[in-house]
Amino acid sequence: MSIWAIRIVFLILCTLGGFAVSQVRPELLDAGRFWTLLGFGLGGVLIALDEMLKGFSLRAFSAATFGLLLGTGVAWMFDNSGIFMWVDKEDEVTRALVRMSLFISFGYIGMIMAMRSNKEDFSLIIPYVRFTRENRADNLLLLDTSIIIDGRIADLIEARFVEGVVVVPRFVLKELQQIADSADPLRRARGRRGLDMLARLQRNKVNEVKIHDADFPDEKETDTKLLRLAQMLQACLYTNDHNLGKIADLQSIKHVNLNDLAAALKPAILPGEVFSLRIAREGKDKGQGIGYLSDGTMVVVNNAQKFVGQQIEVQVISLLQSTTGTLVFADPKNVPVSHPAPVA
Repeated sequence: MSIWAIRIVFLILCTLGGFAVSQVRPELLDAGRFWTLLGFGLGGVLIALDEMLKGFSLRAFSAATFGLLLGTGVAWMFDNSGIFMWVDKEDEVTRALVRMSLFISFGYIGMIMAMRSNKEDFSLIIPYVRFTRENRADNLLLLDTSIIIDGRIADLIEARFVEGVVVVPRFVLKELQQIADSADPLRRARGRRGLDMLARLQRNKVNEVKIHDADFPDEKETDTKLLRLAQMLQACLYTNDHNLGKIADLQSIKHVNLNDLAAALKPAILPGEVFSLRIAREGKDKGQGIGYLSDGTMVVVNNAQKFVGQQIEVQVISLLQSTTGTLVFADPKNVPVSHPAPVA
């Protein structure tokens, strides 16, 4: 149910409540319109207050309440300390104004200081006490469509390199379903792979997977919804979309791009290094053979055309860095292994 539907129902109930008040007391029957409008106005004020406080979390509310109580306690001590003895006790108006100013000022200062503090600051007030969370709710992993279809996040979670509560928005599920129902066979295969990966994540007992129902009807783009949800939940956004990561950087949203992680974890290849390589196909130039490393890096081997389909020892002679990645050039090192390598 939409939040505005709940608000409309609440506004109707407030209006009916105001009308019911006028019906309880017979002498107020003539004021039925007034009480009905009063109930409607009260509901409208509460809805406006709710809209203003939509970014106000439960943690901020609890901190503000604690700060208010602390400030009220300090104000009470000042009020009973006798520091305001110069105020005439018979002057009730001045006495009330001084007390009201005192409690409002210290209450405001206490709320602001508590909201600006973190949980470690409370150890100064309550010594030797540390507040810890049983469910590490701060570590939320918000997944977008590209990272689910990619599938590598499931491997990282199962290997326990990534820990936390996996959050999948319902609008991402809807987008995956639309891709899986596409008429294009390639898109349909990608969508079904994404749904299979989600099922695999849910079967994993290490990390909890939650489907989040939050939606932003005023936003049409899925990327914009993801950014707003990441801000609201203070979650880390996992994506393979380079442009989405740039926008997240501009908005100071924590995010992880698995392509950047894979690039950082690529094995370092240096000239002169010797390793075993399967020659997969012929090269562009005469006599060349092409092989691939485990991370997909292409290796061009001179005089290796006759070794296509075999596993041989090669020695790196040079590296070429381009915008698309690293290209490795090598020469055959020794006599090829007698048995052909299994076809991947």
